[in-house]
Amino acid sequence: MTLAAQMYTLRDFTATPEALDETLGRVAEIGYSAVQLSAIGAWDKGLIDPAEIRALLDKHGLQCCATHRPTKRLLESTEEEIAIHKTLGCGYTAVGSIAGDYGQEPDSYRRFLADSASAVAQFKAAGIRFGFHNHALEFRKRGVDHYDLLLADPDLMLEIDVYWIAVAGLDPAKLLRRAAGKIQAVHLKDLEVFGWEAPTYAPVGEGNLDWDAILDACRAGETEWLIVEQDTCRRDAFDCLRSSFEFLKGKV
Repeated sequence: MTLAAQMYTLRDFTATPEALDETLGRVAEIGYSAVQLSAIGAWDKGLIDPAEIRALLDKHGLQCCATHRPTKRLLESTEEEIAIHKTLGCGYTAVGSIAGDYGQEPDSYRRFLADSASAVAQFKAAGIRFGFHNHALEFRKRGVDHYDLLLADPDLMLEIDVYWIAVAGLDPAKLLRRAAGKIQAVHLKDLEVFGWEAPTYAPVGEGNLDWDAILDACRAGETEWLIVEQDTCRRDAFDCLRSSFEFLKGKV
């Protein structure tokens, strides 16, 4: 398993090509060898293209292990998205959520699976895996386990976010074992408690999740990429990524 940094954590430091260059350098300096490209401000604003991003990745010795891309683009501009991923040297993409496009009912997931079947097959034929990233909302009780629907699709991968599984009141390690073989990329972040405040994000190893069980389940499920993410940070974001890396590097 290889440690990667989810660039969403550092989204405030990617607004220009120059800022992205500096940020990727700092990520590499921490020790990460790969990144997931998500919420890259310079890319979103058209200030840098995939070939230029690939050049910066190569400059800093980083691999693009995954992306998060808009559902509409993945499903309706599939050939272009495949070309983008080929340029980046990236073999994995995922939708961050379908709630805004489809809703949260069981039929929402059935419609998404039907609509995405062609794109998933095209990405697979191109050697790129297509995944679904969860939050907690996918586990709302609606008379059917939405994850049973997702697990049943033979080609759809699952980019499981262990923090959101815990927020939903479920056991991350248990769900990872259910999804064995479909979890090539897993998002790691910890859940920390502060007095009377609601639990919140924390660097891996600084919260209450059972990391030995989670990492064992990842190994059993043939996970390739352990992607460290922290949606919000109570201190410097780079320091949080460093703390997670230092905790994990002796365990993987």
